[in-house]
Amino acid sequence: MPLKIAQDFDYKGEDWWEWWVWIEGADAELDAISQVIYTLHPTFPNPVRTIRDRRSKFRLSTGGWGTFRIRAKVVLKSGSPIELQHELVLAYPSGAPERA
Repeated sequence: MPLKIAQDFDYKGEDWWEWWVWIEGADAELDAISQVIYTLHPTFPNPVRTIRDRRSKFRLSTGGWGTFRIRAKVVLKSGSPIELQHELVLAYPSGAPERA
């Protein structure tokens, strides 16, 4: 299974979502990762964030109001990098009013 960025989110109201991304892959592939360097939209405080927690599948949790392309540099224990990207998807729950 090739490595990929997965995501989930929770709508909090007032056009604000909490969201999180992590790396999906086979256990052996995840075990070979030393860290993941996520690059968020430049409007985020500290838009470049490094995650080293294998147990969480290198999960990054944050929040915001808009979508953008997340980039991740997966650094293997061998030193080799793997570049990934993912379009963040946020949606209103059914029945929640969308704001213009």
